[in-house]
Amino acid sequence: MRIEYHRTLIADRVRNEAFRAALARVIRKGETVVADIGAGTGLLGLMAARLGAKEVFLYEVAEVAGVAEEILKRNKARNCHLMPCHSTEMQDPPRVDVVVSETLGNYPFEEHIIETMNDAIRRHLKCGGIVIPGRLAQYVAPVVTDRFHTELTAWERIGDGLDFTPAQEMSLNNIYVRTLTTGDLLDEGRSARKWDEIDFSVQNRSSRKGEVRWSPDAGTTVYAFATWWVAELVPGIELSTAPDAPRTHWEQLYFPLMRPVSVREGETIAISLRSRTSVSSGTDVAWTVIRHDRSGRVQERQAMDLSKGYLP
Repeated sequence: MRIEYHRTLIADRVRNEAFRAALARVIRKGETVVADIGAGTGLLGLMAARLGAKEVFLYEVAEVAGVAEEILKRNKARNCHLMPCHSTEMQDPPRVDVVVSETLGNYPFEEHIIETMNDAIRRHLKCGGIVIPGRLAQYVAPVVTDRFHTELTAWERIGDGLDFTPAQEMSLNNIYVRTLTTGDLLDEGRSARKWDEIDFSVQNRSSRKGEVRWSPDAGTTVYAFATWWVAELVPGIELSTAPDAPRTHWEQLYFPLMRPVSVREGETIAISLRSRTSVSSGTDVAWTVIRHDRSGRVQERQAMDLSKGYLP
């Protein structure tokens, strides 16, 4: 168990304050029953208890559950009940008024929050209950600076006439967690597009896909694409991983291109993104980028797939 990961969560004040504000909005003192799914060290469950929840059920399957148990004892949280299993494995779970689950990754669904929430609203949540987060949207924007592209294409600058193209192609079929600035993005990020949106209060597919396009006002070179997400915890309270949002322990994702794309004025560049997440097979992501000329004809197409970025 890496306790350091959980320390980064505890140290993320932006994250913690947003979830506390969301819980405070929906908890009725002495009445509300809460389920904290993926409880980690138990912070959100303890928040709910301190805010007046009648009972809190904490679900945690990892080794950190033992740490959470000791923390609950030290804080005399007698109305908190630790369930050392994944919520989807719980037989006949107690019904609750609020389900909170901070199982979000840099790619938001990599910890399988869709499957978790699908099960939660079906078996854990009372009719009319509330889920936190309630909604989530994913955004994408072209990257127009070369600093990360230069880093990832070091293979082509080895020298001595050596050709490491197969290794470079694998590097560029990967997704990278990076901190980007608005200055890295087309139009300082103002042209970011929403490519996916999900409502956690209903059943959802674990496969996601979307396509967006841009027609830059002037010629530009696109080196990659950046993605981030914005979660609405409850109406009026959001948590964002955007480059211009308050910093959290999450960062943006960098989707490379095999080669930079020069887009002339009047041309269009489009990206389609596809992902599939499941507990059994993990996370699969693919992205295809197409440049169209002024008449709409395809001039360039690049297809990348995370599965091609792994050593056999």
